[in-house]
Amino acid sequence: MTRAFLLILDSFGIGAAADADKFGDVGSDTFLHIAQHCAAGKADKQGVRSGALNLPNLAALGLGLAGEMSSGILAPNFSKDQKIIGKYGYAIEQSMGKDTPTGHWEIGGFVVDIDWGYFPLTEPCFPDDLIAEFCKRANLPGVLGNKHGSGVPIIKELGEESIRTGKPIVYTSVDSVFQIAVHEGHFGLDRLYEICQIAFDLTIELNIGRVIARPFIGNDASDFERTGNRHDYAIAPTHDTILDRAKNAGRQVIAVGKISDIYAGRGVTKSIRAHLNDNLFNATLEAEKLAKDGDFVMTNFVDFDMLFGHPRDVVGYANALEEFDKRLPELYARMNDDDIIILTADHGNDPTWRGNDHTREHIPVLLYGKNIKPGSIGARNSFCDIAETIADVLKLEHTGGIGKGFLDD
Repeated sequence: MTRAFLLILDSFGIGAAADADKFGDVGSDTFLHIAQHCAAGKADKQGVRSGALNLPNLAALGLGLAGEMSSGILAPNFSKDQKIIGKYGYAIEQSMGKDTPTGHWEIGGFVVDIDWGYFPLTEPCFPDDLIAEFCKRANLPGVLGNKHGSGVPIIKELGEESIRTGKPIVYTSVDSVFQIAVHEGHFGLDRLYEICQIAFDLTIELNIGRVIARPFIGNDASDFERTGNRHDYAIAPTHDTILDRAKNAGRQVIAVGKISDIYAGRGVTKSIRAHLNDNLFNATLEAEKLAKDGDFVMTNFVDFDMLFGHPRDVVGYANALEEFDKRLPELYARMNDDDIIILTADHGNDPTWRGNDHTREHIPVLLYGKNIKPGSIGARNSFCDIAETIADVLKLEHTGGIGKGFLDD
């Protein structure tokens, strides 16, 4: 019995890519900088970190060595003499982007060929005619924000005014995205989804990758927080992915978290929603119970990116990594002899970096299975290698593209 589990630690990059200069990200390194921050006992706006970054299970899969291979620097509290139980390396993105769909689609098996639309760093950032038509079709009294921003800070800044005026908060980032935040109780969840669909229809011709519904709750700025009812309205992948190939072969493709949204439901046979990393891990264990021979489970652990990367919370990111690491043995214990787990990321989001956006980085590629021979898989030329490895394991059709499996490396 063979099953594949693909766990994406959203934004956990391990070193700036060679072309990071094109993105203003030379020197970024999510993993290394978190480890260095912890080892130095530095403070950030969230408090002081006590003690080195401790990820024994990820270290045993080769995370420290993969990081050193990528950046040339061994992270503090990671050893060259670590006993390795998995295959390890890093992958280089060939698609031109550092956003969620681009990274996930290349992981899925193809180099992204869409010329994404982006909004400028000006304020306001959205075209006047787009906002005017959006307000007209959605019957809105206007909008707030209309600028680049990060989700938690912007709802604390404008959430009270949004409740008072009935105006949604609209904002973007360096991603190809149009985001809409409203109070879930005062504005209404169904109404939020309705206006997001209108925004998605309006932005398709601009090649905007996603419109994201960002509901929040709370009484005022002191306790506003996002809820688990986020929903992404996304452009569908332009080519088949490993999800399509598995589904077309009659396999279950169980998408956990925001995976189904990222692929616009394409290739997914069952979607399990969850909010917060711990619940996402629980949902992954639920998916494991459902997965039969030849099935594929894919989970996105969004907290690393959403709660800690964008707000530049180094301490929170480190703590979340350690909590995730502690839970890995729970999944190992449920594995069949021929099952595999691949752990990776979709881009970087260095919480020590300037601004609040993603960083152009290599991603870790860590493979574990009871019958897998441990060792280095080196630098992979594309994220597509992940899809081809899953195809090898599950005996699925290959794309014939640039991807190359690393199961036998």
